Amino acid sequence: MKKSTSSIDREVGTRVRMRRVSIGMSQEKLGELLGLTFQQVQKYEKGMNRISVGRLVDIAKILGVDIHFFFDGLKSGKPEAGFAEEDSAPYIADVMSTPEGLQLIRTFTSIKSAKVRKSIVQLVTSLAAQEDQERSA
Repeated sequence: MKKSTSSIDREVGTRVRMRRVSIGMSQEKLGELLGLTFQQVQKYEKGMNRISVGRLVDIAKILGVDIHFFFDGLKSGKPEAGFAEEDSAPYIADVMSTPEGLQLIRTFTSIKSAKVRKSIVQLVTSLAAQEDQERSA
C-alpha cells in the first residue's frame, strides 16, 4: 500500500521549488542533475510524491543549501489542543509564486549594502502600515 503525502511533503516540495526558482534553475535542469524527468521534479515540488532523505540531500547539494533549509520552522503536523489563530502574514512561497515577488527577491538579494537593504525593509514596512490604515479607515 502506497503512503499518501502530507502537508509536510507539500511544504518541503514548495521549499524545493522556491529555492530552485530563486537561483533561476529550471525543473528540467534539476531533473537532469538528479537523473529524473522534469515531471518527477514537478511531482516533488507539488507534494504529490514524497522525497526520500537521500534524494533531498542530493537536491540540497544541487541547490546550494543546507538540508535544514527544507525543514526550518516546520511544525510536526499534529494539532495542538486549544484554539490557535492562523498566521495572517503571507507565506514566502506565496510571494515567490508571483512574478513581482520573484523579481523583488532576486533584486533585493543582489543589493550588497546592508544599509540599503535595511532602508528598503523600512520603506516596505511603512507602505504596508499605510495601506493597513487606509483599509481600516
